Amino acid sequence: MSNIANKIVVITGASSGLGAEAARHLAELGATVVLGARREERIKTLADAITAKGGKALAVETDVTDRASVQALVDTAVKTYGRIDVLLNNAGIMPLSPLEKLRVDEWDLMIDVNIKGVLYGIAAALPHMKEQKSGQIINVSSVAGHRVLENSAVYSATKFAIRALSEGLRAEVKPYNLRTTVISPGAVQSELLNSIHDEATAEQLRSVVPGFAIGADSFARCVAFAISQPEDVDINEILFRPTRQTV
Repeated sequence: MSNIANKIVVITGASSGLGAEAARHLAELGATVVLGARREERIKTLADAITAKGGKALAVETDVTDRASVQALVDTAVKTYGRIDVLLNNAGIMPLSPLEKLRVDEWDLMIDVNIKGVLYGIAAALPHMKEQKSGQIINVSSVAGHRVLENSAVYSATKFAIRALSEGLRAEVKPYNLRTTVISPGAVQSELLNSIHDEATAEQLRSVVPGFAIGADSFARCVAFAISQPEDVDINEILFRPTRQTV
């Protein structure tokens, strides 16, 4: 894990769950973490907790649906620390529902957060990384980006899109010595279930998923593994599930 020490890592969706746990883990391994999320108090509290343990962290209020906000997050990291080594595009929502319910506003929001938010992160970080001739962009997909189950059509579409975007990015950035990684978690303990507002779908998942969901530290270890590789090793995709998860 020595390749993580002293790296500047920008994380979106850092106020809870996967993003927060990744921030804690990477900080413990010596990275400087720049935390982006809408819930400013949450990320400030997390940054304070990290620094209290001897780590380095900076909180920047960020809305990934606003391109200027994402640009400000990345630019603040570069202005403060001189560079950006890793961008972890982690922010995401999962308001699952049957298509026939026509929850179009939720479809639009998933597209804005899960796809456009990732694109805004790439747009903000890529120019800096090209100039540096170094860097790594990690995008978070999902097992739902590999399999489509009932009530997950739009969510899965956004996560399939992340895989396509990441593969296209991987092919294009080789001249600049950049690395790209997609991480696709299965059922991991987070606040994603709280974003489901269709009561029937929410009740169904809440009765099953908590029984086998694994801790967010599993995701954090995958992120650390991808970052920790020597600079000539490009881990392109990690797909993982709880051992008990069947789909």
